[in-house]
Amino acid sequence: MALRVGVVGGGQLARMMIAPAVELGLDLRVLAEEERMAASLAATEVGDYRDADTVLAFAKEVDVVTFDHEHVPQDVLAVLVDAGIAVHPGPDALAVAQDKLVMRARLAELGMPQPDWAAVTGPDELQAFLDAHGGRAVVKTPRGGYDGKGVRVVGAATEADDWFAALAEDARGGALLVEELVDFSRELAQQVARRPSGEIAVYPVVETIQRDGVCAEVLAPAPKASERLLEVAARIGVEIAQGLGVTGMLAVELFETTDERLLVNELAMRPHNSGHWTQDGAVTSQFEQHLRAVLDLPLGDSSPSAPWSVMVNVLGGPEHDSLDDRFAAAMAECPDAKIHTYGKAPRPGRKVGHVNVAGDDLDDVVYRARAAASFFLD
Repeated sequence: MALRVGVVGGGQLARMMIAPAVELGLDLRVLAEEERMAASLAATEVGDYRDADTVLAFAKEVDVVTFDHEHVPQDVLAVLVDAGIAVHPGPDALAVAQDKLVMRARLAELGMPQPDWAAVTGPDELQAFLDAHGGRAVVKTPRGGYDGKGVRVVGAATEADDWFAALAEDARGGALLVEELVDFSRELAQQVARRPSGEIAVYPVVETIQRDGVCAEVLAPAPKASERLLEVAARIGVEIAQGLGVTGMLAVELFETTDERLLVNELAMRPHNSGHWTQDGAVTSQFEQHLRAVLDLPLGDSSPSAPWSVMVNVLGGPEHDSLDDRFAAAMAECPDAKIHTYGKAPRPGRKVGHVNVAGDDLDDVVYRARAAASFFLD
């Protein structure tokens, strides 16, 4: 009988696990939030991931539960663990990905390099942090933010008044996270995979290019990366995976500062946008690796299969016609590009697909990847 993997969440990350699951002979099942989501190509149930009975009924039909996102509540995860369900990554690790204040505190305990930060419960505390850090800082909501949402650069405490008001209305109370505004030269991402028995596979660190708070391009491996940078980034990824007990894929988003330090920005405990290049540019894609890891199977080779790979996100897409109308032109003009779409209706700022191109010359690979992606934009 095939091993059965249950994925909570029906987005594009679950969708991109389908092909490697088929190739590995796995039975992939998805608990989606609604009908016709990106992962509906797999055997899909529709249900609320916040409802313990719904998730438990789904989990009892699979051998391991993993996730398309980090938002499943801790009380639901506890029900699964109490029922003897294999959950990867586990609740303790996911708690770090679910709450940025918890993440900062745990990273500090592990001795990881990170920006100066504080938990602030009101304008006075935020203003004190601003005064101590040059008058500007980054404020984040601890839970629920992604792709630039829940993040603001502020120069005065009053710029977060609405977030403080929302905290005051929340019976749970809480605080906002404030971080120093890091003077960085570029953003990087380090991915590692870890299986429950402890084996770890390390991918090369990559450069991520952000636009409006959203990842737009990934260059793999990171250009002009010194041996020291490669070693430090890999060590950070491995130590976080081990220290937090992560099982599955882990992405560590990093700042490379202008004085050549690496600081941890954020974590994701699942396949990640910064690793989409691995589908066509690595021996083992992050999606296959995640499945291997959560099932505690031997991990695959994480080496690049080409000197350079570039991923370009398709953000928004055409407003007045379908993405399908663009396929033929892109395929005809860019036959070496690998085009991945998510089955989502285009709308401004939405990730609806990506393009991968691999080759020997970085400038040429960047050009060809951008050319292919351009067919899907107005």
